[in-house]
Amino acid sequence: MKEIEIQTASGRSTIILGGQLNDLFRYIPKMNVIIITDENINKHYAGQFPPFPVIQIGTGEGVKDIDTVRNIYSRLLSLHADRSTFILGIGGGVVCDITGFVASTFLRGLTFGYISTSLLSQVDASVGGKNGINFSGYKNLIGIIRQPSFVLCDPDMLDTLPYREYISGFAEIVKYALIRDEEMFQRIENNVDLVKSRNRDLILSLITDSINIKASIVQVDESEQGLRRVLNYGHTFGHAIEKVHGLKHGEAISMGMVMANRFGAGKGVINPEEMLRITRLLENLELLREVQLDREMVWEALLVDKKKFGKELYFVLINRIGNGYVERISLEELQLFLHEFKNVTGQL
Repeated sequence: MKEIEIQTASGRSTIILGGQLNDLFRYIPKMNVIIITDENINKHYAGQFPPFPVIQIGTGEGVKDIDTVRNIYSRLLSLHADRSTFILGIGGGVVCDITGFVASTFLRGLTFGYISTSLLSQVDASVGGKNGINFSGYKNLIGIIRQPSFVLCDPDMLDTLPYREYISGFAEIVKYALIRDEEMFQRIENNVDLVKSRNRDLILSLITDSINIKASIVQVDESEQGLRRVLNYGHTFGHAIEKVHGLKHGEAISMGMVMANRFGAGKGVINPEEMLRITRLLENLELLREVQLDREMVWEALLVDKKKFGKELYFVLINRIGNGYVERISLEELQLFLHEFKNVTGQL
């Protein structure tokens, strides 16, 4: 078991890697805890939960909205939650986002922590202090930045993930490698079969590398005023595609990374060989799905992107594997590229 500390202006967060569900008792109070989880996690693990009240929600991005939050607020009132209550989220990215948002806003802020049960959550959603909910179908449009007191990542819990959910989470690991660590990218590239078979040692090492990269960035720029924007590589087009076409998050982000690379290649930023190498890895990981883009709807979704700044948008490019950076790009230029883009594996 390994611990990584994240210290920011909003607080300290401990990430526990390789821990197990029963290690939880070291990190939570002995009383006055309320658990938030979803129906799938409750079905698999309820017998291992500590003996505290449980608020169960549904599954999927569709429940990450203000109606679910309102229902949880009502349950917290009926359970007589007060400023001493600790909120424990047990689940994947949706549960962690909702738990963090509810805990950060109820009674002006309760202490909270997570047991992160999905790969996407362990490397991304539960780490870094972003707590958001969707609004009108747009991802994380309402939110707050506040650190959980701890995030416990139990790799054994990944075994109950459906394969498509598991491999979708791997897109974020590839993202970290592409923006910061070429050696990490090569390690994934050379071990695709071990990745697909969920080799525990490899996955735990890649989760650790991913969290170290994110922690190093978040501690410098918690509120995303500069450096933290680089974590949005692939997310500008990816979030819009996820909303319009209903792909898994990692599948949409993978498509977004390919599009960002294609856009960069058109500007002479990244050479075609590296661009194709990245695309090949995403294909080998089964993360790229052919989609007939509804360009108009994708564009409308992109215009609600939180990184938009007037008639420009903070857009993440890589000029080589392991080096991502942010550039302000005009919306006009992005719109022209989108309308010329053919498909995720073909050439312009």
